[in-house]
This record gives sequence, structure tokens and C-alpha cells, in this order.
Amino acid sequence: MGRVEGKVALITGGASGLGAEDARLLAREGARVVITDVQDELGRQVAAEIPGALYLNHDVRDERRWGEVIAETLKAFGRLDILVNNAGLVRFASVEEMSYADYKIQVDVMLDGTFLGCKAAIPHMTKGGGGSIINMGSVGGMKGISAIPAYAGAKGGIIAMTRSIAVHCQEQGYKIRVNSIAPGAIETPMTAQALAELPDDDAGLDQVQDQGMGKPIDIANAVLFLASEDGRHITGANIVVDNGETAH
Repeated sequence: MGRVEGKVALITGGASGLGAEDARLLAREGARVVITDVQDELGRQVAAEIPGALYLNHDVRDERRWGEVIAETLKAFGRLDILVNNAGLVRFASVEEMSYADYKIQVDVMLDGTFLGCKAAIPHMTKGGGGSIINMGSVGGMKGISAIPAYAGAKGGIIAMTRSIAVHCQEQGYKIRVNSIAPGAIETPMTAQALAELPDDDAGLDQVQDQGMGKPIDIANAVLFLASEDGRHITGANIVVDNGETAH
């Protein structure tokens, strides 16, 4: 207990799934948490479970709103030590079938949202003496799955961008570690959507059918590790949590 005691963590997409579990675990380990999302009712419910948690409506595509969210976090807690760029969504279709609108919203939320979050947080983390940024990638950004071209592009971009931002922070002498996590199949609302929408023989479901799914806590444990002093010598890394999916 207490592995992030006294730290302040901001988790985007924290109203459900992985983000909600990240918020719960970081809070249990001593962090004060700010949960942001566009799902207000669910977000407030999660925040109500966590003593002292703050919920904020937040469209991660909005650069101005990022500034406001950081300012509200600093007003409430005085610092920012941990940022988890977790907000995401998926639309299923092949490259031939997917509309540009469906492509664009996925890239805007996940890749652009992660860029904006890092850009907004870094100056304030440097003032506080450093911090840890954790960006949510996916094995979908590492292997070919035909039904998720936009999601794959966004998640692959997040993994690559994470390395670039990590190197920048080192070059500037900032004590900010920047890493990504690539989950495989995890029991979340997004995975439930995939199971409902994809045909049973879709290659993207092989891991679910062959090895089963992990739990949100499996990803939250990796987030905690990277956020805490346990991960103090790790930056620019992509931590794969997929029960061997990408090993085959």
C-alpha cells in the first residue's frame, strides 16, 4: 500500500473500463485522482466510489479544455504527478468500408488526445519536479487486424509517439518518464462491443477464443508500476500485457 502516496493522478476516459480501474487502484495506493470523460453520469459514479476524487467533463480533442482541466487539477490538488492518457473508442470496418468520419474520430480522440495531454501536462510536471506519463496503446497497434485500421493506426502512433516524447523529456533534463502500455484482450465495454460486432471467425478474436481475456486490474497493475518508484528506471518503453498474444 502507498506506492503513489501523496501523488496526484489525472486519468482520461476514467468513467469505465480500464480508466476506472486505474483510478481505483491508484487511489487505493495513496494518490488523489482526477477522472475525466464525456460520460458524465458514469464518471460521477466512479468518482463517488473514491474518497476525494474529482470528476471533470473532458473532450480530449479540445486543446483549450486540456488547459482548463490541468488548471482545475492544480486548483484542487496543487500539483500533477501522473497522467494516464486512456480515453479511446473503436469503430469496426475494413479500410474499404470505413467512412472518413469514423476514421477521423478515432485518430482525433486517441492519437491527438494523447499528444494534447502530453503537451499540456509536461510544463506543470516539470515545475513539480517530474512525473510519469502513461499512454494507452494496444496490441491492435502492433499486429494486423483487418477490422480496425483507424484504431490500429492511432494505437501504433501512440506507441511510436511515446518514445519520441520520452526522449524529448530526457534531452531537456526533465524528470518525466513517458511509457505506453499495450493491452491485449481485456474484459471491458470496448471488448464486449467487439465480441458483439465482429464475426466469430474474425482473426482479431483469436486470443479471446484461444487464451481468454484478462481483467482491467491486469492493466491497472502495470499503470501503478509505471506510475510508482518501482518503474523509476523505465522510460520510452511499451509494456505489453496480452497473455502471449503477440508472442505467437
